[in-house]
Amino acid sequence: MKNNSSKSMIAGNILPAIISIIILVLTDQLTKFFIVNKLKLDESIPVIDGVFEIRYIRNAGAAWGVFQNKQIIFYLITVVALFICIYSFIKCAKTGKYLDIKVLIIMIMSGAIGNFIDRLRFKYVIDFLYFKLINFPIFNVADCYITIGVFVLLFLMIFKYKEEDYNAII
Repeated sequence: MKNNSSKSMIAGNILPAIISIIILVLTDQLTKFFIVNKLKLDESIPVIDGVFEIRYIRNAGAAWGVFQNKQIIFYLITVVALFICIYSFIKCAKTGKYLDIKVLIIMIMSGAIGNFIDRLRFKYVIDFLYFKLINFPIFNVADCYITIGVFVLLFLMIFKYKEEDYNAII
């Protein structure tokens, strides 16, 4: 009986997860579509003068320009990360607990998929969010999903969950 219960918990989690991922990836892709169609490459629009602007760039690497034009590295990292996320999501779903972790995994997967789509289509990622005040690397919505997801997940793993929880989710 436990096996059927576990299967129904997984099934009850999969459809909402897929719908959430589709919505988040579409949001990312639509923002990028809008930027590409409204701005010229390297054009910017100040949002808060001297602090934050929308600036369209093409990033063939990662933050701070590392791994420029090394797309195979990004493909491999993305595929491995997605497999780890799927595995962890299914483990969480089997427990019927860890809603917060499932949400964070969905965010991380959505960001990875959003940027993966760009890399497959263009061989670069469309970035456009720029904190000019601190000269932070230009990023996009998918990057926000990944960054927020990873940081909150690490915070929860350090401060909320115990060692016995790790076995249930990793």
